Amino acid sequence: MNLCDIDVIRAVLGRHGFRFSKSLGQNFLTDASVPQRIAAYSGADRVGNVVEIGPGMGCLTAELCRRANKVIAVELDRALLPVLAETLAGFDNCEVVQGDVLALDLAALCREKFGVQGAVACANLPYYITTPAITALLESRAFETITVMVQREVAQRICAQPGTAAYGAFSIYVQYWAQPEILFDVPANCFVPQPKVDSAVLQLTPLAQPAVAVRDEKLFFALVRAAFNMRRKTLVNALVPLLGGRLDKAGIAALLESVGLDARVRGERLSLQEFAALADKVAELPEEV
Repeated sequence: MNLCDIDVIRAVLGRHGFRFSKSLGQNFLTDASVPQRIAAYSGADRVGNVVEIGPGMGCLTAELCRRANKVIAVELDRALLPVLAETLAGFDNCEVVQGDVLALDLAALCREKFGVQGAVACANLPYYITTPAITALLESRAFETITVMVQREVAQRICAQPGTAAYGAFSIYVQYWAQPEILFDVPANCFVPQPKVDSAVLQLTPLAQPAVAVRDEKLFFALVRAAFNMRRKTLVNALVPLLGGRLDKAGIAALLESVGLDARVRGERLSLQEFAALADKVAELPEEV
């Protein structure tokens, strides 16, 4: 069964009375080369265990099953469960779990299903949950690699470098925890229903240690958020809401200069290393009175 063939898709979905849900961001692939390439890049054959988020009709799931020892497919939409029971009936190494990736304890799921063995994650993520889903996958610390299909613009933001228009707080968050790489683009015409934007397949390789060492991780990310909340303003002005209780603008400017930054710099130009140095300097300040 070619699960990317539009006639097969219509026939299978029709048998189960399934209707696409706009609210769940459901778009199914019609280009068989895409799930094949994702599965090949995923590391499923090397690691052996896979958690897939949002299997849809199961076209990527089937490719993962051909390469892995065991695949756990997490599907939110209960209406797709009978569809998957049909399309994945030929694979005895697949288990479909009904659940929400944003509510599941992914680390516990991996321990339950794979024991102490390693695992990789794969997903064709609905655009509306891309950021929280990637956050959940990274924060689980459960996967050797995370291979996801996302909106191309999001993939570009995640991989963006300092000083570029795409660079932002989420770029820094992901790059703090993982090494991101765009593997290939997927045009909108590869899906049904066809979305309005193109996609890209992104691979995240979690780091053994964060990309930079900081004294206070919470403070580090608070500084990053403050910098990008007002990204068109200078960093001095952007940090006033966060540090104004302890330093005036002149004091914030002096703080920046103490770590080698120009007082006129905007936050969007700072690297992870520069944000880390600044966060460590702020950590030395006395608490707000």
